[in-house]
Formats: sequence, C-alpha cells, structure tokens
Amino acid sequence: MENNFNDRLFEERTITQIQAAMAAGELTSKDLVMYYLLRIAKYDQDGPKINSILEINPDAIFIAEGLDHERKTKGARGPLHGIPVLLKDNISTKDYMHTSAGTLALENYISEKDAFLVEKLREAGAVILGKTNMTELANGMSSKMWAGYSTRGGQVVNPYGSEFFVGGSSTGSAAAVAANFAALAVGTETDASILSPSVQHSVVGIKPTVGLISRSGIIPFTYSQDTAGPMARSVSDAAILLGALTGVDLMDSATFKSDERARKDYTSFLEKDGLKGAKIGVFTQAPENCFMPGEYDEGLFEQAILSMQEAGATMVIDIDLPSFHRKWSWSVNHYEMKHSLDNFLAQLPSTIPVHSIKELIDFNREHSDRALKYGQDKLEFRDSLSNTLRESEYLLAKIEDLYYARDKGIDEALEKYELDAILFPAYVGSTISAKAGYPSIALPAGYMENGRPFGITLAAGAFSEGVLIKLGYAFEQATLSRRNPSLK
Repeated sequence: MENNFNDRLFEERTITQIQAAMAAGELTSKDLVMYYLLRIAKYDQDGPKINSILEINPDAIFIAEGLDHERKTKGARGPLHGIPVLLKDNISTKDYMHTSAGTLALENYISEKDAFLVEKLREAGAVILGKTNMTELANGMSSKMWAGYSTRGGQVVNPYGSEFFVGGSSTGSAAAVAANFAALAVGTETDASILSPSVQHSVVGIKPTVGLISRSGIIPFTYSQDTAGPMARSVSDAAILLGALTGVDLMDSATFKSDERARKDYTSFLEKDGLKGAKIGVFTQAPENCFMPGEYDEGLFEQAILSMQEAGATMVIDIDLPSFHRKWSWSVNHYEMKHSLDNFLAQLPSTIPVHSIKELIDFNREHSDRALKYGQDKLEFRDSLSNTLRESEYLLAKIEDLYYARDKGIDEALEKYELDAILFPAYVGSTISAKAGYPSIALPAGYMENGRPFGITLAAGAFSEGVLIKLGYAFEQATLSRRNPSLK
C-alpha cells in the first residue's frame, strides 16, 4: 500500500500545485483522500499518535470519486475542487459524522443541517474529510484542562515534539495540517483559538473579522467574538480557503456588514513584494506572563522584524498600545457562553441526553470516570449566571470591550502611527483583536534550538484580511522558514 504513494508528490504542495497535477492527470481527488487516510492511520492513530483526528467521513472516498468524474465530464468548479478539508468538531455537518465540541454528552449528536460554511465548501467542490480534535467546549470546560484535550478525543500531541505545547482550542486542526493529514482545515476562535495552535504548529492561521464568515451551524461560545477561520501550511492556501468560506447568511446578522466588503477570492493579494512600502508597528511591551514557558524567542522575533525591513517595510519599533495593558473583563465571554450554549443545547433532539448546561454538568458527574479528568469548574461557574444578557456587569463590559479594543486600541494605534498593521510576537495580541472583532494572521517564523516552532502575528482593522494576506505572503516568501515535522 505504501508503495502506491510518493510523499514527494503530496507533502508541502500548495493547492495551486495540487490542482495543476490534477489537471495534468497525474493525481486525482481519490488519490489525495487515500493518501491522507494512510497518513492518519500511520501517524495520527499509530506511530507518534498525534491524535488530531476525531472522526473520519465514511463517504470521503465516494465524494472524491464523484468529484473526479465531474472534473472529467464538466471541468473543475474552482481551486478547491477535489481538495480534502478537515473541520473542527464544533462545526456541524449533515452527514454520518457527529458534532460534539469534544464532549462526551454529544458523542451521538448528528446535525440535521450543514453549517453555512460547510455548505459553501461543498459548493466549491471540497471533500469534507473528517472532524478534528479540540480543547473540549473550546476551553469552556475547566481551568485545569490541558490545551488540546477533550473527553471524546483525548490529548492532541504536537508533531514537532511530544514535549511541546499544542495551543488551543483548534488544536487538532493545526496539528493535522502541520502533519499533512490534509492540506487545509477550518478552526474557530473566540480568543487565540486559531492563532495559538497555528503558532505552536508552524502553520498559517487567519482569524478573520467577526462577520466575514457565518457563525450559523457552529456550536456557539460567545456572540461577540466567535468566528471560524482557515488553517493551512501556506498563506496562498489559507487565502484560497478564506475566500470559499465568506458570504452573507440570513441566519447570521453579523455577516450583513460584510456585504460588498468580503471577497470570494483573496489570491489577488498574494504579492511577493507586498512588504515594500508597508508601515508596520512592532509591539514589544508584552509582559512575560503573556507567553507560555519557552514560547518567546527574542532572537527569532528580531530576525522577523529584520526580514520585513529587508523586504521593504518601514518598522515602527515599540509602538504604544495602552489598552493592551488594561485589566480586561471576561464578563462578555462568561455571560454569552451561558446564553448561547444553553440555547444550542435546548434545541437538540430528544435523543441527546442534555438540553441545558445544568443537565450537561449533571451528565458529566454521572460519567465522572470518563468526563471529569480535569473537572468542570468553568462550566459550573457559567451555569451560575443568568441567561438574559441584561445584567449591568455584562452590558458595561461589552461596551468597554469594543471601546478600548477598537477606538482606544487598534484603531487609535493604526491612525496615530499611520500603520498598515501591527506586529506581535507569538499571539500576544489575540485578546485585543478578539475583543475588537478584528482580523489577525499567524505566520511561521522559524524554530528554536530545541526544534520548537516560533511564530508571529499581524493584526489590523476591520475587513483588512487582504492587507494581512499581502504582508503575510511577502514575509513568507522572503523567509521560507516553515519545515516539515519529522514523523516516525
């Protein structure tokens, strides 16, 4: 079986290269699916046991064969035709797979409808290959739970080294793409859930403007900050996937503002000289407690700054971002998770054993030997809150979050220094961008002496994904720093 596949034909190839091979008859979508299934069997579920895949779509090969036939008879639909894509386990699919957000109580839940973004992927000709493991309930379960762990799926392992941090909560999506179990994956983020695992796994992750991609059909955790986003090994692949995910959805009012601002194709921003003439502010004031142990490498960050300068960017060192240091309230996240998750659970079919957070807590207690390895203190705290979203604490926090993250945060800095974007080490700018609902892109930026990946993030204002892609692509092409993990 192994002799039928040459890793060189598949590893690190971009979507454009894969499509060229398909057009030339050198490769089929079925070949791709079979290759990824083989790698998942060898390295995810055996060997180093990365454990990034939670479930496989039993129809994946049939779908690929159908798309291969369509390519021959009608031609390709576009750049995602026949390309396998993995989805985080909180994204609903109407097929034979479950949608559980990693929690035991939902292990038998099968959605009656595709998430809006899944509809878009199917229309584009993508093959939904499977669901990825994640930090359970998007890190809404326990303060003691290790990133990348779920009751349903267990612990995700970093393919660059089992001793390295994995980030969360879109951990499985990042690890799977890094280990080449698929070229593309979709993650979700409330705060750092795309950016953090992307940095830890040396992949590109785009956390878009809230409202660029529909939230409908995604198990919710907040209304204000939740968004899906692409994860890939290259900026070009992430740009292709991003364009396929956008669209105004009548079921999600957050998408209404994206009308005529979203793009179906972000590849026009892939400019090799995209850093030339750009002005980027460098944020260097992050305290040590913003990083996981060993996560920040000053030398690699300085090299990233130098690389941007050499590529033609003006770097404004040590910009001021006062609201970064404010003591943020987490009331928005707490109250909105209580309200949104309760609403989601209440609408589940009667065959599912839980229909409220309270029932979920009780279910976990009844199955504590499996469900409560790390406890559920976050869940219990949120269940103690009301679900009306009228509380003064919540409303004031929501207003202040927007004001300090946008007006007195990112927007003010961009205007004050006349910047195109702000550069952060690792993902330390995730919270201010998340609370603003603004986009960020995570980029591989080298490796530490022990082999641990290092990454950077660029952030900017609302609907500036094109700018971030242009800057990120130019940085990627100037540095070419990403390398494969060595799996044995």
